[in-house]
Amino acid sequence: MDTLTALNKFREHAKTFVSLDDAEWQALLPHLEISTLKKKENFIEPGKICNHIALIVKGSVRLFHVKDGEEITGYFCFENEFTSSYKSFLTRKPSTSYIQTLEDTRFVSLNYNAVQQIYGDELIGKKMERFGRLIAEHYLICYEDRVTSFITQTPEERYNKLLETGGEVLQRIPQHYIANFLGITPVSLSRIRRRIMRISA
Repeated sequence: MDTLTALNKFREHAKTFVSLDDAEWQALLPHLEISTLKKKENFIEPGKICNHIALIVKGSVRLFHVKDGEEITGYFCFENEFTSSYKSFLTRKPSTSYIQTLEDTRFVSLNYNAVQQIYGDELIGKKMERFGRLIAEHYLICYEDRVTSFITQTPEERYNKLLETGGEVLQRIPQHYIANFLGITPVSLSRIRRRIMRISA
């Protein structure tokens, strides 16, 4: 994916939160960073401060914690979704989790210092403050949905919801990661997938 396409994807997705006219977009452009990580490279890892909030324009990532040597998957982010260790990004304290690419992944990101500079910009400051607030609210909603799903939904219902957001990308993710995310064994996930395929057939 070339630079222009990546930037246009960011502008298009940003419309979900705020709409930028041409002058505002030109003011924001110098602050945007484009980067690519190979499969299984870390966007952030425990003990380091997360300095970026990024839109995934191609690829996918997995957030996980390690407890007693075991990886515990917290969530996945796919194309056209923002990712960050957001608590670390906001508080400037070290992250407690990994965000790792599941495949070669392209990002368009804003670093913390750029965000602070943008907030003080006369042209785009107020609009970008709103952008930041809406992303924070989006994170809060996602977290609440995640907690609620474990209380109110079966693993199969959670898997169906993941299919809605992940789509074809899920076919590229190792099944044991998905099972771990759902809180079930890979064998149980295989049963769920077979059942769904029979219903869809």
